Amino acid sequence: MLILPASSTEYLHVPVTAPPGVDVTGAPVRIAVVAHRTSPADNEWGVAEWAEGAARILIGPDSGLPLAPGDYRVWINVDPAGSENIVRKSGILTVT
Repeated sequence: MLILPASSTEYLHVPVTAPPGVDVTGAPVRIAVVAHRTSPADNEWGVAEWAEGAARILIGPDSGLPLAPGDYRVWINVDPAGSENIVRKSGILTVT
């Protein structure tokens, strides 16, 4: 679990472990940070970027993803070449 203050603008880093035999290098990656317990809707995904082997997205009041205090589920979506499209719940983010 990660805890961040609502006043902080910073990158949320999500480690990515690909399934055996799947190369995610340079693959499109998206992150969703949602307050509900179901899979994210299409409009809840934000475009992320790769940084040092992890996906990251900027969150906070000075970003496109401001978050009110509460608990959020973090999801990642990686679309490598081929037929796979990987969607996983990555953890819990608590905003104070």
